[in-house]
Amino acid sequence: MTLIERLKDEQKAAMKAKDKPRLGTIRLVMAAIKQREVDEKITLSEDDVLAVLTKMVKQRRDSVAQYEAAGRQDLADVELAEITVLEEFMPQPLTDDEVAALLDEAIAATGAASMQDMGKLMGVLKPQVQGRADMGKVSQLVKAKLG
Repeated sequence: MTLIERLKDEQKAAMKAKDKPRLGTIRLVMAAIKQREVDEKITLSEDDVLAVLTKMVKQRRDSVAQYEAAGRQDLADVELAEITVLEEFMPQPLTDDEVAALLDEAIAATGAASMQDMGKLMGVLKPQVQGRADMGKVSQLVKAKLG
């Protein structure tokens, strides 16, 4: 079952269960996917849908930090609930050891030796860790290894 089919099934289930917060979040995802398809005049692949989900989770995490800094826990809780729903559709996150192992494999495959090779290395790593690890942390690990 593709990710889009799974989202549609979950949307129907949320409608039947009258779960408005979950339904609203899934509708936001479907709208973001449809918007990107219309803008780019393409049908999104699984990786593209995963990229949309990853972006939405990142946006919500940023919002949570801003709401908490402003003392608006009520709004932060809404964003946290949306993150929980979004993460159900994301693949299992990688552990730090798994990310380190993938990094070592990518370094061996590309022959990266300095910071000048970071772009090439990230190009190899990104498809493997997309949606499964925080790209900011991955970037920091790459810099630590190459620097």
